[in-house]
Amino acid sequence: MHESVLARQMLDAVLRRALSHGASRVRVVRGWVAETVSLSPERLFSDFATQARGTQAEGARLLLELIHVEARCRACGRTYAPEHPRLRCPVCGSTNGEQLGQTGLAVTSLVVD
Repeated sequence: MHESVLARQMLDAVLRRALSHGASRVRVVRGWVAETVSLSPERLFSDFATQARGTQAEGARLLLELIHVEARCRACGRTYAPEHPRLRCPVCGSTNGEQLGQTGLAVTSLVVD
């Protein structure tokens, strides 16, 4: 489900940028997605392709860097790779974690017609 939301956000960003450049078709999308939870690249790409049908981005190739953002537990000080959206510490179980990097997504460049 999370990949579907990220795919929609990516598509919205792509279409806004394509519109601002007067593009009739988007061929390639370059960018990054940074998350604290594990993502399925295949699912993200598939969801993007599905949601792009009928838009200028239909058939566009995604070249995305997937970045996993680590967290640090404020209770025990452990640095870990979260597998839960609430940043649950695998050592002490605390959900009082802090992200050690920016999350979100960005479109860095497009190849368009």
